[in-house]
Amino acid sequence: MRQYRIAAIPGDGIGQEVIPAGIEVLSALAARAGDFHLDFKTFAWGSDHYKRHGVMMPANGRAQIRDFDAIFFGAVGAPDVPDHVSLWGLRLAICQPFDQYANVRPTRILAGIESPLKGIGPGDLDWVIVRENSEGEYAGQGGRSHVGLPIEVATEVSIFTRAGVTRILRYAFEIARARPRKHLTVVTKSNAQRNGMVMWDEIAAEVAKEFPDVTWDKMLVDAMTMRMVLKPATLDTIVATNLHADILSDLAAALAGSLGIAPTANINPERTAPSMFEPIHGSAFDIAGKGIANPVATFWTAVMMLEHLGENAAAGQLMRAIERVTADSALHTPDLGGSATTRQVTDAMLAAIRGDNLLA
Repeated sequence: MRQYRIAAIPGDGIGQEVIPAGIEVLSALAARAGDFHLDFKTFAWGSDHYKRHGVMMPANGRAQIRDFDAIFFGAVGAPDVPDHVSLWGLRLAICQPFDQYANVRPTRILAGIESPLKGIGPGDLDWVIVRENSEGEYAGQGGRSHVGLPIEVATEVSIFTRAGVTRILRYAFEIARARPRKHLTVVTKSNAQRNGMVMWDEIAAEVAKEFPDVTWDKMLVDAMTMRMVLKPATLDTIVATNLHADILSDLAAALAGSLGIAPTANINPERTAPSMFEPIHGSAFDIAGKGIANPVATFWTAVMMLEHLGENAAAGQLMRAIERVTADSALHTPDLGGSATTRQVTDAMLAAIRGDNLLA
């Protein structure tokens, strides 16, 4: 039997509700499959840990999880902890040192869910957004001088390296090549950002020569927001910088129905460290503890984790179970306009997984 060790980090807010739901569903799926096992170990790191110890995770935290096969991550952020402290103290403290440089966010309209765009159906919005996840605008470079004085100054320096840009573009072209349409849109802002973004454009043209079977175009990020709303069917695979793709992927999730259904994978393609899988929605403290968080994003994130582990058959079964559940409007949580609870959606997923017709 194939064995996988998974580090579960529920983190903050609704992460503490949806990650246990994900573990429950994944365990049921593995039990039904019978040929692989997922061994979860939970790490109680996050804002509560910070309030007790002054750090979001222990100093040796990365060493504790480095040898796991994957990381199942919930959310980070709390109202009484500064956002830059929580983000840099946990999520980015894992992503960057583990060189999870490819953030992958699939977006499509699931069965039973309506897009806020009029006349848009499942076949009209089916994207994969690839986000550079290790440098760019979130490189952490910069500083502040003359703090508290009228002449105070703060700098936030974007870092674009040829190596970093080349590898994410090549990764995005490879994803585009593997999809039916074989089309990639490269998003920059090279009219105004004449150094790093122009280099992005130049490297994209160079890398494109390695993929003659992939058609590609490029868009300025502001124009891209309009294209996503007005002409979604013209898009397929999208690649952008750390900041630009962060924003565009939230827009994409909203256009597909809700942040509550959107998954994310933080991938180390060379597998020199574990990759990390997380729902896109964040800690959502406004609904934390109410039992109404949508666990679908976590379940879809689990699909991506299974695919990364090579368990493609189980991933396909889980995705089919997700769409059977979302197809029933009675199982929609409040973010989708319904009144279902996290528990009800999870129970429906368990029933779908244990049913006799999952493969149908």
